[in-house]
Amino acid sequence: MERYNWTEVDEERMNPLFSRQVIHTAQMTIAQVNLAKGAVVPTHQHLNQQVTMMRSGSLLFEAQGERIVLKPGDVLVIPPDLPHRFEALEDSSATDLFTPAREDWIRGDDAYLRR
Repeated sequence: MERYNWTEVDEERMNPLFSRQVIHTAQMTIAQVNLAKGAVVPTHQHLNQQVTMMRSGSLLFEAQGERIVLKPGDVLVIPPDLPHRFEALEDSSATDLFTPAREDWIRGDDAYLRR
C-alpha cells in the first residue's frame, strides 16, 4: 500500500491559469487541477478513460458538438480516445482520475497544457 497527502504533493504550474498536483500509481493517474477563470484545456484526446469530479467553480466541457457545464458535485466519465476540451467559466477545481496511468504526463509529453 502507498499513502499520500495532497498537502505534501508538489503543485505544478502548467501556465498562468492552470496548475495541477499529480499522483501516479501503476494502474492510474490521480490529479487535482485548478483552473482560473478563462483557462482553456485545448482539444486533445488520450487512450485513457477519464473521470472528472468537480469540487468548485464551473467548467464548460465540449466534445463531438456537445457542450456540458460542470458544477460542484458533477462527475463526468470521458471514454478513451474522445477528442474534448475544457474551459473554466469561473475559478474552478476538480479531481481527475485516469486509467491506465497517463504515460504522456509521466514522460512530460503534455505541451498542450503548457500554453
